Amino acid sequence: MNAGRVSRIAPTGWMTAAPTQAVLKALGAGGATVRFVGGCVRDAILGLTPQDIDIATPELPETVIRRLQKAKIKAVPTGIEHGTVTAVAPPASFQITTLRRDVATDGRHAEVAFGTDWAEDAARRDFTINTLYADADGTLHDFTGGRDDLAAGIVRFVGDPAQRVAEDYLRVLRFFRFHARFGKGAPDPASLAACAAATDQLHRLSGERVRDELLKILVLPKAGATLALMAASGVLPALLPGSRFDPEVFAALAALQESLSGETGMEPSVWPRLAMLYPSDGGAAEAVADRLRLSNAQRLRLAALMEAPMADEVLQDDARFLETLYAWGGERTCEAALLLGARKPSLADLSLRRAREALAWQRPAFPLRGADILALGIAPGPTVSALLKEMEAWWVADGFRADREACLARLKERVRIVSGA
Repeated sequence: MNAGRVSRIAPTGWMTAAPTQAVLKALGAGGATVRFVGGCVRDAILGLTPQDIDIATPELPETVIRRLQKAKIKAVPTGIEHGTVTAVAPPASFQITTLRRDVATDGRHAEVAFGTDWAEDAARRDFTINTLYADADGTLHDFTGGRDDLAAGIVRFVGDPAQRVAEDYLRVLRFFRFHARFGKGAPDPASLAACAAATDQLHRLSGERVRDELLKILVLPKAGATLALMAASGVLPALLPGSRFDPEVFAALAALQESLSGETGMEPSVWPRLAMLYPSDGGAAEAVADRLRLSNAQRLRLAALMEAPMADEVLQDDARFLETLYAWGGERTCEAALLLGARKPSLADLSLRRAREALAWQRPAFPLRGADILALGIAPGPTVSALLKEMEAWWVADGFRADREACLARLKERVRIVSGA
């Protein structure tokens, strides 16, 4: 068995925390070797806090569950057919997976067999930087040169890139996401070529899997350069037919969003970044939403940006901007303003100012209700609704200045005209 290259890292806080130690003690009760694996080890080397803690063991899932239960740790068989059990030890949870090798793959799913060989388990993983294993004391086991690649900022597939991609075509998107996060300089040529060669297979990926990866890529600090790579390699148009990536517009949008984020602390929104990949042709939003399996709320938010873009005059006219704010709300207006400013550099400064105004805006409450119209003798029916909408439009056009007394006075005047009194 290949022992791999052995080195050391300093154990970090999450590695020595009481819940982690309890899980390791339970899993190792029978003498089995238990190691941290993947992203949590990678992040520990980089001094980052991992989002997930993955653990590998040669023990079978049934044994893992039995050992956890004996230690009074909740065990959830989240992916037992692939050897994965989740240990819940508040406030943390741990994904524990039996060492595996692939038996068969079809580009989306894998049939696996359990094993005891750590090098064999590493060989089936995606990227070298994700194949690092660490013992509880910080002893690092590296079977693929992942630590050197991490230091050099190289994201490369384990073994044959084409084979790794063919095993799961989602790895194409993961390659670009990991390159955006950890890459330094140009991407690994062989890995990039394997991704480009797989574009005709990307339609097989489920919308949910594409959505989750793509939305993560769009908000990364290096999103612009990454999207340019995806467009040049044919990956982006294969994922989103009809999309057209404009690096200058994207860079302008990112700069505006980052400027606003620096002032407000809000993270840049993904939706203007997705919308800018398409022209406002009135039909693309539905296709994109279907492809990415967006929720109804997400679908409406994207359609609002793509199918009803902000007009130049809205930014330039205070009254129209207020009307738009009232109709759209602060968040949508902010996003639409930044998108317009990115597409039209002459409006960039104004769009940023309007975006600030939109985020700070508090929606005023319209002082009238239908009951006020009924109280003046108007019978229930379409006239009530029409009068209420007319009054609200007058109040908005007046800049929301009229209070309830002024609105009632205006309403009485309109009722007299409507009723012919």
